[in-house]
Amino acid sequence: MIILKNLSLRRSAKVLLDNASVSINPGERVGLVGRNGAGKSSLFALLNGTLHEDKGDFSVPSQWRMAQVAQDMPETSESATDFVIAGDTALAEAQAEVTAAEESDDGERMAHAYMALHDAGAHDAESRAQSLILGLGFQVRELNQPVNSFSGGWRMRLQLARALMCPSELMLLDEPTNHLDLDALVWLEAWLKKYPGTMLVISHDREFLDAVTNVTLHIEHGQLTRYGGNYSSFEDMHAEQLALHQAAFSKQQDKIAHLQDFINRFKAKASKAKQAQSRVKALDRMERLAPLLANADFTFEFKEPQNLPNPMLSIDNASFGYPPPADAPPGTPSTVIVRGVSKSVFAGQRIGILGANGQGKSTLVKTVARTLAVVEGEVLEGRGLNIGYFAQQELDVLRPADTPLEHMIRLARDTIANGGAGQFSSREQDLRTFLGTFNFNGDMVKQAVGTMSGGEKARLVLCMIVWQRPNLLLLDEPTNHLDLATREALAMALNEFEGTVMLVSHDRALLRSVCDEFWMVSKGGVEPFDGDLDDYQRYLLDESKRLREEIKQAGKVADAPVAKAEPAPVAAKKPVASGKVKSLKQKQERLDKSMAALQVEKAAFEARLGGTLSVEEITETGKQLQHVIDELAIEEGEWLVLAGEIEGLEAGV
Repeated sequence: MIILKNLSLRRSAKVLLDNASVSINPGERVGLVGRNGAGKSSLFALLNGTLHEDKGDFSVPSQWRMAQVAQDMPETSESATDFVIAGDTALAEAQAEVTAAEESDDGERMAHAYMALHDAGAHDAESRAQSLILGLGFQVRELNQPVNSFSGGWRMRLQLARALMCPSELMLLDEPTNHLDLDALVWLEAWLKKYPGTMLVISHDREFLDAVTNVTLHIEHGQLTRYGGNYSSFEDMHAEQLALHQAAFSKQQDKIAHLQDFINRFKAKASKAKQAQSRVKALDRMERLAPLLANADFTFEFKEPQNLPNPMLSIDNASFGYPPPADAPPGTPSTVIVRGVSKSVFAGQRIGILGANGQGKSTLVKTVARTLAVVEGEVLEGRGLNIGYFAQQELDVLRPADTPLEHMIRLARDTIANGGAGQFSSREQDLRTFLGTFNFNGDMVKQAVGTMSGGEKARLVLCMIVWQRPNLLLLDEPTNHLDLATREALAMALNEFEGTVMLVSHDRALLRSVCDEFWMVSKGGVEPFDGDLDDYQRYLLDESKRLREEIKQAGKVADAPVAKAEPAPVAAKKPVASGKVKSLKQKQERLDKSMAALQVEKAAFEARLGGTLSVEEITETGKQLQHVIDELAIEEGEWLVLAGEIEGLEAGV
């Protein structure tokens, strides 16, 4: 059990926890919620030993092993698989003991060391690691690529896989969904539901918290309040408590006013002096309730666009991709990600763009935003089109050394130079006032953007977009660094926006709230997706089945007998063995792909069981899940047999 008793915690001069107490039981899945800056990450730092309490008692069972996602960007040339395997600390310790035992030449110690290595899961460590990597959206061909070859977002996925690989009784997850797409998010939810230990998670994704937590800890005003249930349950109970508190406060204020009125009226009258004095004492003894401070949630709105061209865009047989590198030889063609797109975007549409990472969602959005040139075909813009673009990485459009005020001044100058007037005056004081509506007050307007939090950068980008008064919003993962309150504000603002929205997001609550149609970016094309997000999850399930069948069929073709070739000249055994090893490795690779597809299918069934289903649907889904689990066990057994054969042949070569 984790126990915090009368605990106080500070960061510099700021009090984060003030005489707070709470207990967390073994096996509980806890969502840690509160405003940005309330102390959520600092509480994690207390749990992992980075911070120490200033006062009070704090304890975590000493035998508990802890897993958490490292926040640093990994810089290593080791393969993705090896990097994730290294997260298994128990396996690393067992391997170190084997090495030490072999060097000691102590037979009994070696026997114990090899047994411990087996118990630590050395026999299936690679397959476990690769299952995690594939579940988080990587391709089979990327399993052995060096970590340094991946972009920052994909490296952070490897850090997440490494944390999941670590055997633990306590897991701390701080915004684990930030770099995931919807496919990987569904897989992660299913994985975490099976985690047997105690878990604390910080997340601003409402549906993710609802899916993986059963207890909510709320940090507010230096106190920790425990609520049984997931985030939605917490919201309901918290709102009820606030209403009760406000009612009690109002009732007490009425009583105070009544007593004070009696005192004021009769304190000067001798006949009533004692009664007036008793009421003064009653007021002194009264334990005053604090007023319900309205922590004015951040809100904003998009002003009515100056015009609404219709259609906004006409895309005619266009291909989207990336130009060749600057150092590429002349004549090197562009890399095409999505081709043959013919679409129209009309005024008032709200389009959600679906598809796995790497399929071209961001490429499509960047091309419409004019950040990338169209490779083939054309994108025709309606007259008066004014685009507001939120890039997935805020620093794509922000300058780290500049301040918010400098960003706004430059934006105003560029807008005027291009013939626009923006939404407000370009006077510096007016720009300061406008920044204040997005909570950039006082010295913050002159703070370098590079020193700001992710949430503050996201707010600045939103501020700049709103000032431009766009009629087409292109939003690529706008919620990555926004807290729940700001996400709600964004959803409300988008729903009131009179222009057109094209949205890429893994935040299902935002997609459900804002979008009324979906485009699917997949297999090099863009097609309308006829359904909702639940239908999309079922689509993913069907796709995993189709992929698995293709892999199986490919295996049958590869294993089919072929016409006997002319006998080769007598050769040494090494090439024969090498040829057999190659064949076995091809079978093993096909099994890898099939097992990856099964894992996706299994995760989808498990996620479906976590939703609201009828008794018949639960029964049928349970049967399908068990069938997939059985197939997975068979294929894992086949994979291990192949691994043993390969190892034996390679040892004899």
